[in-house]
Amino acid sequence: MLIRITNTPRPYAWGSTTAIADLLGTEPSGGPEAELWLGAHPGSPAWIVEGADEDDLAQWAAAHAPGGRLPFLLKVLAASAPLSLQAHPTTEQARAGFEQENAAGVPIDDPARNYKDPFAKPELLVALSDPFRALCGFRPVAEARADLAALDDARLAPLLERLTDDDALPEVVAWLIARSPGVSTIVDALTDRSVDLADRPDRPDWLDTVARLSAHHPGDPGIAVSALMRTVVLRPGEALYLPAGNIHAYLEGLGLELMEASDNVLRGGLTPKHVDVPELTRVLDARPLPPPLLEPEHPRPGIAVYRPEGVPLSLTVLDTVALAEGADARLDGPAIVLCLEGAVTLGDLGQLRRGESALVAEEQTLRISGTGRIAIATS
Repeated sequence: MLIRITNTPRPYAWGSTTAIADLLGTEPSGGPEAELWLGAHPGSPAWIVEGADEDDLAQWAAAHAPGGRLPFLLKVLAASAPLSLQAHPTTEQARAGFEQENAAGVPIDDPARNYKDPFAKPELLVALSDPFRALCGFRPVAEARADLAALDDARLAPLLERLTDDDALPEVVAWLIARSPGVSTIVDALTDRSVDLADRPDRPDWLDTVARLSAHHPGDPGIAVSALMRTVVLRPGEALYLPAGNIHAYLEGLGLELMEASDNVLRGGLTPKHVDVPELTRVLDARPLPPPLLEPEHPRPGIAVYRPEGVPLSLTVLDTVALAEGADARLDGPAIVLCLEGAVTLGDLGQLRRGESALVAEEQTLRISGTGRIAIATS
């Protein structure tokens, strides 16, 4: 069964006005188009164009999917400005937080509510633009401390004094995000130095990020947090995997994002929305780790499979090299297919052209052929 679907991009202020339309060959709205959601999440379920009697995928999933939900969500994400600093809980943390807020009578649409559902939200992102920039995870404290000290600004002394070792990160991050006394001076110092060194060809990526964030969120403590984090620059086809607890923020670019279908976000700055410092600190994984790059599998030329270990998410991208000869895709459950270029034939189910998407509802091995490029998301 092929259920043809579509949706309208979410108009978040940080979205690009052209990137999604340029990618999919659609008419731009004239406003920001930040995220195109292709899934059954109630926040923006995809509309059903053909192939089922329901109006949208949320209704379809409630009637036909195991457990009444589609457990994954595919997005096309287009950022022209930085997103908020954020982290997501584990399944256990999400379930406990959801039940606790329900018991306390916090309305599900309360802006101060942390947990909208009892599910985790691990996510992977594959870059489509060159570049795609992101903040993700923490650097070793010794590295961050050396970079900050090299700025030779006395206003940074309170931060440097707290950066004793890697174990200090949770306390330092909480101190910064809470806008404690002295933090605004630290943010001003970092902003000033990023401007002073703007013309230096050797200005490091982390200070370039400070400048970007200062332009969009002047005075925000997330600017100081970013100095402790990793700035990662992706090229097309390169990917990140962001597990529970990883603090991150997408800064700029176009990409495909696949996640478990959840709306649980603990914010840490770069936003006017609710920031719950104690709860963010509780779910935060503040260990310095290598950049969370996700290497794809290449079962044959023209096929890239992005599959984080131990997580029920899989995103496969096939290009003309594979499609020209035909490729078999094994689907162990419902899958979302999005045509990014050209036209593809999905076995005997039908054809998708650039910008079109569909839910393949049944487990099967699908013979895919054509020209262009497609993405297949499944769980």
